[in-house]
Amino acid sequence: MPLPQMDRRSWFKTMLTAAAPFAALRTDAAAIGPKDKIKVTKIESFVLKNTWVFVKISTDAGVTGWGEMLKDDAKACAAGALEVADYLVGQDPTRVAFHWQAIQRGAFYRGGPVKTAIQSGIDQALWDITGKVFGVPVHRLLGGPTRDRVRVYGTLDEKKGINAMKVRLNGKTRLPFKYNEGAQFVDEVVERFKALRERVGKGIDIGVEFHGAVQPPTAMSLMKALEPYQPWFYEEIAQALNVDVMAEMAKKTHIPIATGERIFTKWGFREILEKRAASILQPDVCYAGGITELRLIAGMAEAYYSPLAPHNPQGPCSLAASLQVAASIPNFLIQERGDNEYSDLLAKPLPPIVNGHRPLLTEPGLGITIDENKLMAQVGEPKPYKAQFDPEDGSVIDW
Repeated sequence: MPLPQMDRRSWFKTMLTAAAPFAALRTDAAAIGPKDKIKVTKIESFVLKNTWVFVKISTDAGVTGWGEMLKDDAKACAAGALEVADYLVGQDPTRVAFHWQAIQRGAFYRGGPVKTAIQSGIDQALWDITGKVFGVPVHRLLGGPTRDRVRVYGTLDEKKGINAMKVRLNGKTRLPFKYNEGAQFVDEVVERFKALRERVGKGIDIGVEFHGAVQPPTAMSLMKALEPYQPWFYEEIAQALNVDVMAEMAKKTHIPIATGERIFTKWGFREILEKRAASILQPDVCYAGGITELRLIAGMAEAYYSPLAPHNPQGPCSLAASLQVAASIPNFLIQERGDNEYSDLLAKPLPPIVNGHRPLLTEPGLGITIDENKLMAQVGEPKPYKAQFDPEDGSVIDW
């Protein structure tokens, strides 16, 4: 008797069913080919105790995609992602750019951190699925690699060759938060940075984090005073709410200005570039618009000879998605917190850092495998808001 004919998907499903006892040992291999039809069946979101927010998108082919969203307003992001199910369930997940436009333009009130974060996490998850369907890492779908490895910064590590770091300015007892700090406090900050430079040497690149928390008069004093010790860049010298102020400050120093962690989509970065408010862009893949948007922001920045140094204070999807962008753009500078290993959330380790560089992620999709058991063990109530106050007069300050 001749054997019954099976299409590709039926054959894969039969094999996966037979392999069910060994499911914990396999990765999320695609049970579908690029020419087969696939539909989204479910969207789930998870808030972790450390405020990281994950989104998982499932399909009828058994392929899943993961992404991350803004860590602030964690519950709002998690709930908002579920609302997108009304549109996305039943759709082909591989139409990533189409869905980006539909989610963006389907909202009457657009932009802002929460809405764009929801869009960013879903975008990452859709790219993750698409890469798995095609059997390639996302950077292959973005035109292929423009480099062989990705430079990272974080904690200095001679063994790993990490020779770039970022520090937040501090005096002897506190951060610089007053509107116009006095000469003594400015000297304290400068002396601490000078000591750091002398300790690590000129072979170490040191970014300086103003965090948008230093008021412009104080920031200008510190920027000028620190110049002799050659900071690599000054980050967030002013709140991004007033780009004109940042642009005016940028004109008064030869140290490159970096910004972007609180700027959203191509429209936000357009003003930064046009006004030359910063020469290093730091979009965050979890709330600037996802992989789709970071690729476009990079293209805009290239026209201004500006590199990207993607912001990353979050988890493994954030890093993996940023690394996929870094691998595919010509104007990449360095990846923040690229030294994180995330062993508490991943099923297998990231490729090791060598000479300060992370090898390209080569597994399909984002290039990582989330261990759902590890993730679920960390789900819980996120950290509460924490306001900061001036201990001298009790007024609210930036942090």
